[in-house]
Amino acid sequence: MALIAADPANAGMIDYWNGAGGDAWIARQERQDADIARVTETLLGRAALRPGERVVDIGCGTGNVTVEAVRLVAPQGSVLGIDISAPMLGRARERLAGAGNVTFVQADATVYPFPEAPFDAAVSRMGVMFFADPVKSFANIRRAIRPGGRLAFACWRGIDENPWVSVPMGAARAHAPAPRQGGATEPGPFAFGAEARVRDILTGAGFAAPAFEKLDLERDLAQGEGLDHAVASAMRSGPAARLFATASAETVAGATDAVRRALAPFAQGNRVPLAAAVWIVTTSAA
Repeated sequence: MALIAADPANAGMIDYWNGAGGDAWIARQERQDADIARVTETLLGRAALRPGERVVDIGCGTGNVTVEAVRLVAPQGSVLGIDISAPMLGRARERLAGAGNVTFVQADATVYPFPEAPFDAAVSRMGVMFFADPVKSFANIRRAIRPGGRLAFACWRGIDENPWVSVPMGAARAHAPAPRQGGATEPGPFAFGAEARVRDILTGAGFAAPAFEKLDLERDLAQGEGLDHAVASAMRSGPAARLFATASAETVAGATDAVRRALAPFAQGNRVPLAAAVWIVTTSAA
């Protein structure tokens, strides 16, 4: 599988999701999908996909949303899943092997030449916050949707509203070899936390003024396997994994101990639940 189209500005994210990021997600795919099942359910409810529609799943990853979209538009509709990660698309293809109304493509939605026949809707679960130039990316997605067609996506709200990340990261960051504070608009999980910024991006890309719905939930960092699992998960995924990728064993050990102390007060038996905050964003092609 080869990347069909890519914006050089997204090279860092492309490398990450074709390496450690993609591998880590695949390793815990089933638990991840179960952990944020409410997000998937709410997103698809707001997208209101109907039989016979043509849908594109942006940043489809391992295909959890794609599976449901294929079911909702069957039998005459179709779904295109697009993602930059070859490993994650490999898993998605396995999950939908034999389905005749789905196509997967490894490409960057920022520059991918979407088919001329427009889509009725675009959906995305946690797949749109990583664009270096989000207005450019969403403008390309807008061109793929028919006038009046829908866009619905889920993204994390600000990191301050997401203790499942801010608590372990706050503890670990003090031990980072070169502590670094990324800007609130830097591509990453929390880049779409600010409602005003997301509104400006979407309207600047040719979409109507979006609607924002808050969805609050819990994430069990332990996934039912106790504090040790929660600590290991916090250190080997997401921002912490990138921060400590080249750190010494001593540095990683110090950060791991700090994360353990930070998470211990949240432990409830084999669970370590912390609050999570999501936006469900809906709009239409103007």
